[in-house]
Amino acid sequence: MDNQLMSLKILLPFGVFSEINEVSRMVMQTSEGSFGLLPHRLDCVAALQPGIFSYEIASGDTIYLAIDEGILVKAGNQVNLSVRNAISGLSLGNLHEAVQKQFLDLTESERNVRLVMAKMEAGLLLSLGKF
Repeated sequence: MDNQLMSLKILLPFGVFSEINEVSRMVMQTSEGSFGLLPHRLDCVAALQPGIFSYEIASGDTIYLAIDEGILVKAGNQVNLSVRNAISGLSLGNLHEAVQKQFLDLTESERNVRLVMAKMEAGLLLSLGKF
């Protein structure tokens, strides 16, 4: 592979979403704002927020993905993107809507589940304490 290009592997909790060679640049959303990545950037790690992830391949085509929160690790020319969920194959506008509906709403429902679990755990601990 050309030293001017990167290899991208997108991982989901249950498997590999995609492996792309010859990636010339990437753009993603972090808690600090939009973050761009070029092949000669120093190795890094970035925490990602739900949003639109884009990458450009050697032919000049730009591909857009809707991703859930995750982490990006760049080591040399290899970039690993590990996210909770990803959607591709939609227009850019539809991807933005998917992020708003699916990923951000899921985060809200997960908060509710965590709250219920915390209450159940507290109740269990109180019961064990009395026992």
